[in-house]
Amino acid sequence: MSNSTLSLFVRVTKKTQEAEDIVSFELADPHGRPLPAFSAGAHVDVRIKDGLVRQYSLCNHPEERDRYRIAVLREPASRGGSTGMHDDVQEGDLLQISAPKNHFPLEPSPRTLLFAGGIGVTPILCMAERLAHTHAHFEMHYCARSRDRMAFVDRIQQSDYAEHVHFYHDDQPEAGNLDVASLVAEPDKDTHIYVCGPSGFIDHVLSTCKAQGWPASQLHTEYFTGAVQDSEDDESFEVKIASSGASFTVPKDKTVYEVLSENGVEIMVSCEQGVCGTCLTRVLEGEPDHRDLYLDDEEHAANDQFTPCCSRAKSKTLVLDL
Repeated sequence: MSNSTLSLFVRVTKKTQEAEDIVSFELADPHGRPLPAFSAGAHVDVRIKDGLVRQYSLCNHPEERDRYRIAVLREPASRGGSTGMHDDVQEGDLLQISAPKNHFPLEPSPRTLLFAGGIGVTPILCMAERLAHTHAHFEMHYCARSRDRMAFVDRIQQSDYAEHVHFYHDDQPEAGNLDVASLVAEPDKDTHIYVCGPSGFIDHVLSTCKAQGWPASQLHTEYFTGAVQDSEDDESFEVKIASSGASFTVPKDKTVYEVLSENGVEIMVSCEQGVCGTCLTRVLEGEPDHRDLYLDDEEHAANDQFTPCCSRAKSKTLVLDL
């Protein structure tokens, strides 16, 4: 895997247990220099070990240049990313990261509704900090399975925007349940909605908004993990490289990225689950079988780009702009 985008080295200056199974890391330049600027909703790629790169949202105030703050949920089912960060990365360690990237930017609007589920609070928290700093009108709704699994509660409750934040946890139903339908009952052209968290949480909020008539242009989301795919009926297909004319067979048990990598064709990848867009590749001919959560419905329908880390082909051949 090429690491050309992992251009920064940072030192872990602080590691904090924020909640059950959630640890935060503060990252700073080893020489005390300011870090590259970032905007609310941005993330960095972090190299955890050879061949394993993961994205983590920045959750500190966007005007802080002396540090980046990320939070990592321990996920036993992960391929080593979260457990590696929890178990192997300690204060004083050096990490290789990318400059901040933002696929989940905050659009200026008169009113903003923020929905956070579990670890999805990380980019949402950064947005709340930014909106409070600019005295914007917003509400934040933060859900988790239990109070013990809620990161940054004390920080939020001690902030100057605490009155704009509502907490919901399943183990304390007396605190009330999140009623998305009532919160989005009336579509409002001056309101933008942002949601981040587990895919089930995101899908619930988005489907409720769409059912109430909210246009897609006012709904913004970022997935942390890819959709569960049924690969039972997958078939092999060909990918052709436009620049060289080389053609390769992608068997049912391998991804396009894996086949190209084996044959010396390098594509920058990061999440390998179709959620980050790092590997996005132009398609010149053929019809992709889109399996990502990065492109929207219109972009899928255009069929002129796809994510080779997880998407496949509906046609016999895909010609790629490589």
